[in-house]
Parts: sequence; C-alpha cells; structure tokens
Amino acid sequence: MITMDKQTTRNKASVHNKLKEKPNNLELIASQRFREDPQLYKIVDFLNRTLKSHHLLFGLTKSEEGMSITIYEVE
Repeated sequence: MITMDKQTTRNKASVHNKLKEKPNNLELIASQRFREDPQLYKIVDFLNRTLKSHHLLFGLTKSEEGMSITIYEVE
C-alpha cells in the first residue's frame, strides 16, 4: 500500500490542476509504459519538484497494462 504525505498529495493535485487549466500550454515530450511499481509515484513526485524550474512536468497513469510516465514541457 502506498501512503503519501500531505506535500506529495498537494503536488499531485497541483499537477492535475495544471493539466486541467492549461492543456494548450503543454507539449508532450515522451511517454513510456512500465510494469506496475509503487515506487514510481515517488520518482514522479521527485522529478516534478526537482525539474519544475526547467519547465518540465511529469505525469503518471495506471492502467490494466501497467503504469505510464509522461513528460511534458510547460510553456
């Protein structure tokens, strides 16, 4: 089971809100599918916090086939 602290939950909500608010200001750079791994949430959170100043946004989705990480450039 994955537990997230308040900061992680806030960051995830912030990323989700950015995707909703400004869909035209995001450019998809890459997407990659992986086997399901609970650590991927921590990695994506780390990347978002670290690379925000470089105008990069990382997303993580879960499906029946596994998990997908997407990378966006934010204008």
